[in-house]
Amino acid sequence: MTSRGAWPALPLDRWADTRDTLQLWTQIVGKVRLALEPMVNHWWQVPLYVDSRGLTTSLMPYGAIGVEMVFDFRRHVLDVRTTDGRAAEVDLRDRSVADFYADVLARLAELEIGVDLMGRPVELPEVVPFADDRQHCAYDPEFAHAFWLSLVQTHRVMTAFRARFIGKVSPVHFFWGAFDLAVTRFSGRPAPLHPGGVPNCPDRVSHEAYSHEVSSCGYWPGGGGQGLFYAYAYPEPPGFRDRVPPGAHYDGQLGEFALPYEAVAQADDPDAVLLEFCQHTYESAADLAGWDRAELEWAQPPARR
Repeated sequence: MTSRGAWPALPLDRWADTRDTLQLWTQIVGKVRLALEPMVNHWWQVPLYVDSRGLTTSLMPYGAIGVEMVFDFRRHVLDVRTTDGRAAEVDLRDRSVADFYADVLARLAELEIGVDLMGRPVELPEVVPFADDRQHCAYDPEFAHAFWLSLVQTHRVMTAFRARFIGKVSPVHFFWGAFDLAVTRFSGRPAPLHPGGVPNCPDRVSHEAYSHEVSSCGYWPGGGGQGLFYAYAYPEPPGFRDRVPPGAHYDGQLGEFALPYEAVAQADDPDAVLLEFCQHTYESAADLAGWDRAELEWAQPPARR
C-alpha cells in the first residue's frame, strides 16, 4: 500500500509566518507540560504528541486531577480539558503571541490550574517574552491543518521504524523547542559530555538530552523549499558523514543528513523512501560506532495476531 497523495505540499514561502507563530504557541503549551510533569530522562516529559486532532500534551497531573491540552487543527482551537469534566478553549486565528499567551493563562485560571511558567521562548536566536511579542501574529488554518497531516504521515512511518528496535528507544514525539518530530535510538553506552551551545537554552538541557549515545531521525518544517527530514548521530563516528543516503546530503552547518520533504512527498512510495533514509542512517551510525546490533534489533519480529 502506498501513501502517495496523502502528503500535503508545504511551501515555506507561503506559510513560514504561520509556522513561526505556531512554534511560539506550542512553546507556551509545552512549558505548561514542563511545569506539571516530573522529570524524565532526556527530557521525555516535555514533548507533545501527534493525535487524531493535532498535537496533544497527553494527560498531565495536577493534584488529584489530570489536565490535557490539545491543538485541534480541524476545529482550530486549543482544547483544554480536566478529568473532572471542566473544559475551556482558546481560538487559533490571526492573533499575537502576547494575546494567545494571555488567553491561555486566563483559561487555565478559570479551570483553577495554577502554573508557574518561564515566560519566554527557548532554542531561538532572538527571543521576546511571550507577553511582549506582538510581531508574530499569523495563522493560516489551511496550512496549519496541512502541517498536522504531514506530522500524521511522518508519525506513521517513524512508528514503523521505531518498532524494528528492541533496545532503548524514544517515543515518536514533537519537541516544541526546535519544532520537530523525532525518534531516537540508544546504544546503551554513555556519551561524552555534549558541548551545548543551543541558543537561549542552558547547556544542562543538552547534557541530559545527549547523556548516552544516540542515532536520531526526525522531521523539521524548516530549511529548503518545504522543510526536511534529518538524521544524525551523537557522538558522530568517523566516516558517518561520508555514508550519504539516496537523495540526501550531509549538511555541515547542521551536522546532520538532510532529505528534502518534497523528495518524500512526491515519491511513488513515500513511506519506503523515508524508511530507507531512517534505516540507512541508523545502520551507518550503529556499524561505525560498534553498536551491538544483534542485541538491539529483532532477529524475527513476532507475528501480528
